[in-house]
Amino acid sequence: MNQEIGRRKFIKQTSAAGIGIGLAAQFRSLAQTPPRANNKITVAVIGTNSRGLAHVDAFASAPDTEVAYICDVDDRVIAKGIAAASKKQKTAPKGLKDFRKALEDKSLDAVSIATPDHWHAPMAIMAMAAGKHVYLEKPCSHNPHEGELLIEAVKKYQRVFQMGNQRRSFPNVRLAMDEIHNGVIGKAYFARCWYANSRESVGRGEPAPVPEWLDWELWQGPAPRRPFRSKLVHYNWHWFWHWGTGESLNNGTHFIDLCRWALAVDWPSRVVSVGGRYHFQDDWETPDTQLIGWDFDGGKSISWESRSCNGYPEEKLSTGARIHGTDGTVLLGNNAYTVFDKKSKIVKEVKGTQESNTANLVSGTGANLDQAHFRNFLDAIRSGQQPNSPIEEAHKSVGLLQLGNIAWRVSRELHCDAANGHIQNDADAMKLWSREYEPGWQPAV
Repeated sequence: MNQEIGRRKFIKQTSAAGIGIGLAAQFRSLAQTPPRANNKITVAVIGTNSRGLAHVDAFASAPDTEVAYICDVDDRVIAKGIAAASKKQKTAPKGLKDFRKALEDKSLDAVSIATPDHWHAPMAIMAMAAGKHVYLEKPCSHNPHEGELLIEAVKKYQRVFQMGNQRRSFPNVRLAMDEIHNGVIGKAYFARCWYANSRESVGRGEPAPVPEWLDWELWQGPAPRRPFRSKLVHYNWHWFWHWGTGESLNNGTHFIDLCRWALAVDWPSRVVSVGGRYHFQDDWETPDTQLIGWDFDGGKSISWESRSCNGYPEEKLSTGARIHGTDGTVLLGNNAYTVFDKKSKIVKEVKGTQESNTANLVSGTGANLDQAHFRNFLDAIRSGQQPNSPIEEAHKSVGLLQLGNIAWRVSRELHCDAANGHIQNDADAMKLWSREYEPGWQPAV
């Protein structure tokens, strides 16, 4: 690539300083850049192999918005992202293997991040320090400490932040929440959600040469270095604690967020989890079958069930949530809901829609109506108003599942401070509140 010599020089200069201290300080002076005089928003999409393509489609399709950069550690994926954007906008975006070069561009307004989980928070912090607004795929962090850092970063750099739990912008989901909070089922006190899929075995990876198309050093980023192995890039990293967060954060984030939203709860007082890797014997580390339960002050509870390798649906839904109250139950689907009375009789049914009068909505990967959430992010940049999924709410929903994973990893019940989620009287479990980083790559605000 034409930028390769400059990229190597930039990495050499910035890697030694570290992403948390050196780069944040380098970009700090840019954070107070005043709003652009025109209405156009330029975006860099980082990570475009899978979910990132939905980001490209959404931003390239939005009015007065342009995808200026496609960034990925895989040369092949850069080409894929450029091609996708070019179908939606007049100007082809620039391709960069190192996203940090895009952050140097003072004319860039925002970044949209769809990388592996271990990069989410560190990259978002770097972007905000560089003066960019951030749309960040779920989960917003690899561990709870990173979520706390994101809260600090949003406050310090005064940037718009939106996590990609797009159901927060689905019109019928928002209507359902209004009904629940207005008492349609009385006091809502228990919520249950689930995810079912039929994933195949990931097999056994082996040491292998780094492919010529991959920047393995930059792919690892803040994670402590490990030799390259087959059957890891680009998806199976989800099932390794070193880079991923398991099925609970991969898909549970959406529905735990709905449950927490419906019950109007924040941090739990108690967390339990059981499960394991039951279906196959392979390299997969995180549970393929998992139950997590949370108790909250005020007499409320949430439960989550995931079955990664057995796709039998519940309520005819592979993913969903039920909210139970003193006077009935609400069943939530993608952009639909049904209200039942105490005798399980349907009293109201709102079916999903594909379009809305307020936005040009399209289907995205794994969920309908994605673009409403992207548009909400863009509207928040232009208006200065709070987006639908601000970091304070995103951190709590993600943090619940991270606590569930910690309970599973230490094989015991956790007792938590209901004010902030911190684990009480269990130093070993609290060690998993954060993680080890590659020296010089620790995120900091």
